[in-house]
Amino acid sequence: MNTASVLARWAAGPREGVPPIAAQDLPAPQLSFEFFPPKTEALEQQLWACIRRLEPLAPRFVSVTYGAGGSTRERTHATVTRLLAETTLTPAAHLTCVGASRAEVDAVARAYWEAGIRHIVALRGDPPAGAAGYQPHPEGYAYAADLVAGLRRIGDFEISVAAYPETHPAAASPQADLDNLKRKIDAGATRAITQYFFDTDVYLRFLDRCLAAGLTVPLVPGILPVTNFAQVVKFSAICGASVPGWLARLFEGLDADPETRRMVAVVVAAEQVRRLQAAGVDEFHFYTLNRPDLVYAIAHILGVRPVRRG
Repeated sequence: MNTASVLARWAAGPREGVPPIAAQDLPAPQLSFEFFPPKTEALEQQLWACIRRLEPLAPRFVSVTYGAGGSTRERTHATVTRLLAETTLTPAAHLTCVGASRAEVDAVARAYWEAGIRHIVALRGDPPAGAAGYQPHPEGYAYAADLVAGLRRIGDFEISVAAYPETHPAAASPQADLDNLKRKIDAGATRAITQYFFDTDVYLRFLDRCLAAGLTVPLVPGILPVTNFAQVVKFSAICGASVPGWLARLFEGLDADPETRRMVAVVVAAEQVRRLQAAGVDEFHFYTLNRPDLVYAIAHILGVRPVRRG
């Protein structure tokens, strides 16, 4: 090792502190988890194994997704109501504008309210597979802001909406996308959950823009532990999330090595959330993909421990 060059680099470089280990230096953050409803009996068992694994971490809430075009409406409802009945978790149901009239969406929302569900994740929603693009239902809510306003008329729901640090792919511009987020919040949303991202600065720059726009609701970063890098690349191209070159290099050569991929995934996501926590972020939303072990490990690094009941 060339000690002189190391010292020279240290003398000339920025003095950036290493993010602290949260369990020792910072309070444990609040967490929330996202699941997707199962399509088969085997996936049903996988989902509930995931739920039971993460339940002791006492997340602030857990959300259950809605398929493109409203394709999993019944399974989402069944999963959410079972979560309420059989677990200690607070469930949030995804609800979209796609493929249903206002009357139909309102009926679903009222059914959630009557079942005791008090948290809705209100989204425009993705068009059905094969559709050329999003088209509002002629008798439906056109966009998420309209859906939020409709939910407000039905009940005093806690309402989360989506935010896009790197801009929604259908938005005319970053400013137009931010204006749309503001409309959702002005309509009554109480929280925004971001699309996943991998570069910490992407989210922090987004916070600066939101502050400049006068937004004050919590803007919770969405965290995606990478279980399958190739799939993440494909999905990111659709949803507008960038995949940095350094992430590709970390997973290079690991296609046939799932165990090492899992270890790398934990390191990458843990480093991301530790840096965000060191910047003052105290709440994270994890896209679990119904695979709990990576999320559980990251939560442990953050200082989150199981809550013992009884």
